[in-house]
Amino acid sequence: MSETNNLMETLGIEFTVVSEGRVEAVMPVNKRVCQPFGILHGGATIALAESVAGEGSLFYCKSGEKPAGTQVSCNHLSAAKEGETVRAVGTIVHLGRTTHLWNIDVTTSEGKLISTARVLNTILK
Repeated sequence: MSETNNLMETLGIEFTVVSEGRVEAVMPVNKRVCQPFGILHGGATIALAESVAGEGSLFYCKSGEKPAGTQVSCNHLSAAKEGETVRAVGTIVHLGRTTHLWNIDVTTSEGKLISTARVLNTILK
């Protein structure tokens, strides 16, 4: 996405791979995305996951279509600390005409799984 002044810019999310069936992004774990005691906020993690799924669905959208997140389920398994960078990898699970289902795993730079999410996007005309 080339637009500015959006949530992805605010959180520092950078897309590193956008291809058929796969999207990757990184996000710095800093004060903007941390809980007061210095670990990554679960809401920021969910925003990262939904952003990755949205970008992935946008890859498949035709002219006049846009994706909208309609359901998010996320399990937080571990913590990332301030100063780290997390990486989200999204893979398509279901590619329908009106819905796309994505699986997103969020890991630390050392590869430790911190969260896994499922995001359902509805394709709006």
